[in-house]
Amino acid sequence: MDRKKLLLLITIISLIGLWFAFDLGQYFTLEQAKAQQLALKDTIAEQPFLSSLVYFAVYVIVTALSLPGAAIMTLLGAALFGFWWSLVLVSFASTIGATLAFLFSRFILRDWVQTKFGNRIAPINAGIKKDGAFYLFTLRLIPVFPFFVVNLLMGLTPLSTRMFYVVSQLGMLAGTVVYLNAGTQLGEIETLSGIISAPVLASLALLGVFPLIAKFIMNIITQRRVYADWQRPEQFDQNMVVIGAGAGGLVSSYIAAAVKAEVTLIEKHQMGGDCLNTGCVPSKAIIRAAHSMAEISRAHEFGITTDKPQVNFEQVMARIHNVITKIEPHDSVERYSKLGVNCVKGEAQILSPWEVEVNGRRITTRNIVIATGARPLVPNIPGLQDVNYLTSDTIWSLKQQPKRLLVLGGGPIGCELAQSFSRLGSHVTLVEMAEQLLIREDSDASLLVKASMLKDGVDIRLGHKAIRFESAPDQGLTQDNDIQLQRAYLENNGEQVIIEFDAVMLALGREANVQGFGLEQLGITTTNRGTVEVNDYLQTKYPNIFAVGDVSGPFQLTHAAAHQAWYAAVNGLFGQFKKFKADYSVLPAATYTSPEVARVGINEKEAQIKGINYQVVTYGIDDLDRAITDGEDYGFIKVITPKGKDKILGATIVGNNAGELLAEFTLAMRHGLGLNKILGTVHPYPTMSEANKYTAGVWKQANAPQTLLAWVKKYHTWMRHQKVSEHNPSEPIKAQTTDSEETADIKSVAALNENKDIQ
Repeated sequence: MDRKKLLLLITIISLIGLWFAFDLGQYFTLEQAKAQQLALKDTIAEQPFLSSLVYFAVYVIVTALSLPGAAIMTLLGAALFGFWWSLVLVSFASTIGATLAFLFSRFILRDWVQTKFGNRIAPINAGIKKDGAFYLFTLRLIPVFPFFVVNLLMGLTPLSTRMFYVVSQLGMLAGTVVYLNAGTQLGEIETLSGIISAPVLASLALLGVFPLIAKFIMNIITQRRVYADWQRPEQFDQNMVVIGAGAGGLVSSYIAAAVKAEVTLIEKHQMGGDCLNTGCVPSKAIIRAAHSMAEISRAHEFGITTDKPQVNFEQVMARIHNVITKIEPHDSVERYSKLGVNCVKGEAQILSPWEVEVNGRRITTRNIVIATGARPLVPNIPGLQDVNYLTSDTIWSLKQQPKRLLVLGGGPIGCELAQSFSRLGSHVTLVEMAEQLLIREDSDASLLVKASMLKDGVDIRLGHKAIRFESAPDQGLTQDNDIQLQRAYLENNGEQVIIEFDAVMLALGREANVQGFGLEQLGITTTNRGTVEVNDYLQTKYPNIFAVGDVSGPFQLTHAAAHQAWYAAVNGLFGQFKKFKADYSVLPAATYTSPEVARVGINEKEAQIKGINYQVVTYGIDDLDRAITDGEDYGFIKVITPKGKDKILGATIVGNNAGELLAEFTLAMRHGLGLNKILGTVHPYPTMSEANKYTAGVWKQANAPQTLLAWVKKYHTWMRHQKVSEHNPSEPIKAQTTDSEETADIKSVAALNENKDIQ
């Protein structure tokens, strides 16, 4: 910090220190003003200009230094100077003081903040450059943050000083009027009865409702601004149009139809979306086939002898498509048409915030839900287009099983399919750039999955990056130029690694489908992740256009899309009465490797990042009776709680059927039940679900009240050393004269209990 900045900072701190050291705030109270009211009014009457100047200067200083007292000074100004003259004084003094605070913050701190946090606050800077005046006006009109905080924070942004002054002058005017009106009424209070006078109550009521009125006005201004370039239809054909018939689109339209709204669902490809046709359903079907192969391979562990099993890959793929066909009716046009949804096949084009075109027909609608999903990410790696590459969408079209399969990506999709193809007999190499599989999970969970995949024959290459591919005629044993040899060139710690393969599957993530249906023409923005930008209510820049599922994120999960769909449908149809913020606090997820990894809430890695003072309890499933009998005695349950409390912040389960076991923790978190409640719930024996109870028991043991237990131990020791007199149970019990009165009472109770037991 240079000398000028340091000098200014010291001066400001000194002035603030003097304010508190001399307790100057005592002179800025209503009681003090009332006590000196007559004297102050006489002084003002004698020297109005000087009094106004002093008041103005003090107000500027208080505001510029962000000292407490500006609100009281506003009320006092009206009481002493009258409404109109105080309006002039306060309006300009508050704006000048705020601008000085803005400049102090900018001069002293902005360069340092921008240098240190430039990358993190770059989106904020961009937003301020684009709409800074509007943001500031909103904050002035609706005081979400104290005015002095707004002054200081805005000084750190690129907003110009002139714009700050003009917007502040206008934005604070309405609030100033309300405060001054209250001040004029407070100035007229002479007796206690005056406190409950109608004008005073009206002024105080206006102070209370002003933020609500301002918010309502700002909503109107915002909507008019957003919709300014569009002509709203006089009436609508539909209450809602949903684009995309995946999980998010199906649930949105289902809810709309259930509440008797007119809803149209548009799908250009297949009903059910990715989940049914290329995602959840086919992947779980091939996992089931691979699991069967793994079970047969270990049959000898259970005393069962089998011939060497063979995989008929064509039949495996045929069953996968049969499973899809069997589930298709759940998501079919016929079913949703019977539910009251107008299903249309075709490509939708959003023409305006209230118009959608499909198959040459224009549909007017009050609301639009975008549920266009996502597609596999295909990176721009040199040579990739020359080799036989597959994605999670196209792998289900395979007719022959690849002998050598290269999988790029160690996330859930990559791990699930790599393990499945390896179990079915392919030689699988999995390549991951990071040093851990399933990078979002805790390392202990990842290591268990890695160990299992290695056991199943997967060649795992962590810390490797694909840099190029090539396809060339095989010049080996044959001279047939139709046989192509495919290679991937990887980089690991500066060294080149070559992997030969027959097919490569890309599992590098998914990118949202945001192009080709009109978002660009409407100016609907996307995030740095490429997803549609939505607020907490899942609204885009147009309040009547919503986005759910993979196209909006932040989770690319079928059940997350369905969860969001409820909020979009309800907010769209009934938002004028009540809107609901999407709640992701208890959202479970599972990776269906063997062992499965299931999680809800935060894990240990996230708890550390958030700086939470947490406690970890872990139960090893290898100790569970049912797991041992089933030969599935591996894995663990790990629960995160606050220190010393049984509240569940998150749970991670690694093991057989982990996704099923997770439901109890999800239910407990959703309804605020702690580990003590799980411990007090009877679980059938022997079941895997007992592991949840035993985990709660581990927590209870670790948090047992040691001081109390020490006293209980002393009590039991004392009880063991007491002499019990011999007597006839039918005779009254008499205390021995050598015993104390307290000991006799204890023996009496014990004897009575003994008699009761005998009877």
